Amino acid sequence: MSEAAADGAAASAAASAATGEKTEAQLRKEKEREEKKRAKLAKFEEKKKAAEAKKAVSAATSEKKAEKKAKKPAKDKEVIEYTANTTPGDKKDVANDMPSSYSPKYVEAAWYSWWEKQGFFKPEYRHPGMAPCKGKFVIPIPPPNVTGSLHLGHALTNAIEDCLTRWHRMRGDETLWNPGCDHAGIATQVVVEKKLKRERNVTRHDIGRDDFVKEVWKWKNEKGDRIYNQQKAMGCALDWDRACFTMDPKLSTAVKETFVRLHDDGTIYRSKRLVNWSCRLKSAIADIEVDKVELPGRTLLSVPGYDQKVEFGVIVSFAYRVHGEGEDGEIVVATTRIETMLGDTAVAVHPKDERYKHLHGKSVWHPFRKCTIPIVCDDFVEMDFGTGAVKITPAHDPNDYDVGHRHDLPFLTMITDDGLITDICGDEFKGMPRFQARLAVLEAVKKAGLYRETKDHPMVVPVCSRSKDIVEPLIKPQWFCKCDEMASDAVNAVKTGELRIVPKMHEKTWFAWLENSRDWCISRQLWWGHRIPAYFVTFKDPSIPSGGDTDGTYWVSGRNEEEALQRAAEKFNVAEDQINLSQDEDVLDTWFSSAIFPFSIFGWPEKTSDVEQFYPNSLLETGHDILFFWVARMVFFGTKLMGKLPFPEVYLHAMVRDAHGRKMSKSLGNVIDPLDVIHGVTLEELHDQLRSGNLDPKEVERAIKGQKEDYPTGIPECGTDALRFALCAYTAQGRDINLDVNRVVGYRHFCNKLWNATKFAQMSLGQDFQPLPEEGLSGNESLMDKWILSRLAYAVDEANTGFEKYDFPTVTTACYNFWLYELCDVYLEAIKPIVNGSDEAAKSAARNVLYTCLDNGLRLLAPFMPFLTEELFQRMPKRNDSIPPSVCVCPFPEKLSHRNEALEKDLSFINEIIHAIRSMRSEYLTPKDRPQAFVTCATEEVAGTVRTFTQQICVLGGAKELSVLTGEAAPAGCTMLSLSDKVQVNMMVKGLVDITKEVAKQQTKMQRLQGQLEKLNKDMARPDYDTKVPDKVKQGNTTKLEQTKQEISAIESAIATLKLIE
Repeated sequence: MSEAAADGAAASAAASAATGEKTEAQLRKEKEREEKKRAKLAKFEEKKKAAEAKKAVSAATSEKKAEKKAKKPAKDKEVIEYTANTTPGDKKDVANDMPSSYSPKYVEAAWYSWWEKQGFFKPEYRHPGMAPCKGKFVIPIPPPNVTGSLHLGHALTNAIEDCLTRWHRMRGDETLWNPGCDHAGIATQVVVEKKLKRERNVTRHDIGRDDFVKEVWKWKNEKGDRIYNQQKAMGCALDWDRACFTMDPKLSTAVKETFVRLHDDGTIYRSKRLVNWSCRLKSAIADIEVDKVELPGRTLLSVPGYDQKVEFGVIVSFAYRVHGEGEDGEIVVATTRIETMLGDTAVAVHPKDERYKHLHGKSVWHPFRKCTIPIVCDDFVEMDFGTGAVKITPAHDPNDYDVGHRHDLPFLTMITDDGLITDICGDEFKGMPRFQARLAVLEAVKKAGLYRETKDHPMVVPVCSRSKDIVEPLIKPQWFCKCDEMASDAVNAVKTGELRIVPKMHEKTWFAWLENSRDWCISRQLWWGHRIPAYFVTFKDPSIPSGGDTDGTYWVSGRNEEEALQRAAEKFNVAEDQINLSQDEDVLDTWFSSAIFPFSIFGWPEKTSDVEQFYPNSLLETGHDILFFWVARMVFFGTKLMGKLPFPEVYLHAMVRDAHGRKMSKSLGNVIDPLDVIHGVTLEELHDQLRSGNLDPKEVERAIKGQKEDYPTGIPECGTDALRFALCAYTAQGRDINLDVNRVVGYRHFCNKLWNATKFAQMSLGQDFQPLPEEGLSGNESLMDKWILSRLAYAVDEANTGFEKYDFPTVTTACYNFWLYELCDVYLEAIKPIVNGSDEAAKSAARNVLYTCLDNGLRLLAPFMPFLTEELFQRMPKRNDSIPPSVCVCPFPEKLSHRNEALEKDLSFINEIIHAIRSMRSEYLTPKDRPQAFVTCATEEVAGTVRTFTQQICVLGGAKELSVLTGEAAPAGCTMLSLSDKVQVNMMVKGLVDITKEVAKQQTKMQRLQGQLEKLNKDMARPDYDTKVPDKVKQGNTTKLEQTKQEISAIESAIATLKLIE
């Protein structure tokens, strides 16, 4: 455009703008815009109509599908149950065909009551077909508390002890696993007290001791069988005729005898000492009943009886004025329990601390008791901690208690049994609950000008596991048991090897506890339990001096009141009719009766045949958490009263934790009843169990959240055998078990595999099959027959070695691998052509070998899977009439002569070839394709080995035929996998695969992986990656990066191979 024309156009546009008229160019642009708009609208309407039409078609299709569903309702998954009318105790009917698939509910029905009735679990049971008697195996069950139900921790104990018991019985040992239940003094009393309050709104004090004890027995008789029923459901081979409850008359007699004997020789004595006191229970409690709650700093905790939460995890510093030095002379101390300063009777400093040497021998002024208390020098003070000065409250702190005795200080009790402040400081704090007094004392200290500071302070708070109250150290007159000599003997027993602890690492704990053991407080201020057989003596004649009940001078013990009266008369040289006896109201610590369990269950102190036969026991198996509280005390009393260790070995299993490694806790919602794993449970049913318990509503809410995360669809039915096998499989010595219930489901699938394999094997054996009368070889066995027998021999060796060493994962792995990877995956497949062929000699040999594998394989599994192995064993033909009636009393397989390591080595090599063919088939072909395979060997020796197993390679690898080549290459059109420099496996794919299409498919796959690799590299190259990304995510990314690289490399190799074929 010329300048003149441009100027003209500009002038024209300006004029049009001035007049409001549109130029021709503007009108043309507007028209174009309108046309585009109309076109877009038309296109949109077209799409809209198409979408609606598609929607209508989809709706119609859905309607038709819905109609079809309505006409043919979906079937629920069939639950197979045993429906035969078998009377409990009678043998299960196995004449019918095996159900189509494994059902725990079907398999576990009827067997247990038959085992019981037949007496298989009794040590006296013998059968001619059992293994020769080699010795005895006696194990007492750790008696669970009668209050509750079993959780997975108990299930682990039961699974381990049962499989050991069953293994020993099958080996021929005279075997006894003795059941029992503990009266659980505190726990049971708390449960029944809550029940009375809930149902009748009364306390135990309202109804009195005798009626309360009757209520506890009533509750025990109604609820106490739950644990025994759970153990039966777990398949536990316990001798129920010998079941003991620790409050039974037989065991009560043993408890009295123990107390009287030990009191007579001075081992048990009465003294006034510092104990763990639960103000809520108004009783002393054992160390094991004290939970040590660690706090990182200031924390508010809920304490029973207080409306407001109480502050813990802080340390308060305050000053004592040095007596006689005026306002400037002070010594600063610090405490986490400021209220206990009311009972301070000294301030301690280290004798070598230069800062306080000028105060040696001086005293400080107590601001509330209005008296002086001494400054003492003691080596226990840490000069570097705080100010280096420590307040001493001998009546309320274990360390201070020892200091008080060393310096002969007064022991002033400033807290009552109910947790209230005494009148130690007059009326100022008298009657205040201890944690209200904490605030009041702090305010008073501030008011007196003695407060200095409060700081966060990590600490451990002792909490009563039963009442959730804060444990208070109090001085009380109690009964104690001297432990020094018994502890020394127990230490020496381990050091000399007389007592063996497995795993060995727990010996360190044993020595640490016992070399520093204190005397054991054995009395409890309860009503439920073994009442202490000790009587306080007073005299009717006022001229005879009476004593106090704080020491043992005026106490006598007796097996009954008549004996106690006689003893009192002899001790004080007073006529019986001049004596009054008052039996101690307290009961013995529950662990006292548990400590004599290994011999009280057999009728001691009577010299019964069971005591002679079964003491000492063979083994004690339990969790490592009660090594001191129970195991050591059994060693104490067994050695002291019986003159022999109660057992030569202690096996301590690991603790069961949840899948996240957390301790099992009701408040986390991860405490699982083994029956819920066995039978299955819905998520809502798990929630209902929480709601019906004793948890705080907030804890219930948290626990429900945990259950939703861990068991979103509930827990599927796994069955007893799968649960037992899983628990034992994860019991690696020295490690806790992080048990994911989903892993148990995996072993349920293993049970199904066993079921199907046995069904298939029975078809292979045929209906009329009768095994050889004795296990042996016919001479017609093939190499595969010999190989599977060799692997069976290996599994047997591993199983027995594992049992002997308490290495349960070794046993379960040997059983699992034999059944799944060797018998099912290899042998059953390999013999198909033989059992379907015409060579009768080979067929007979294969069938007898198969039978031998099934028979021994079931016996190997029987200690872990009693129900499934019994069901399958009963459905198998028997060699002869001397075979025992149950798999649980059949001989356990022992050293077999079939081991052939050279053959196993050859088959291991052959399996590599088979896996290579399978791998290439899955990569390039459909499952139906049967390609030609070629194995290229560098030497004739290797080629000879491959030729020997040509048929097996074809059958197991899925090849149509196999050629073994030496000195020549495989034909063109093959893919290849190199196993070594001596062997390459080739598979013909030309003609079976569309090479072009396959290359394109692989290239698409590689592009996708390269995109993922690029993104990963980009993410990991970020500057803040190392600092901001969590370690777990980084670890996952690194793993994913390596996997992606490997996949790309494999695809590149595959593409190169395909292109060569093309």
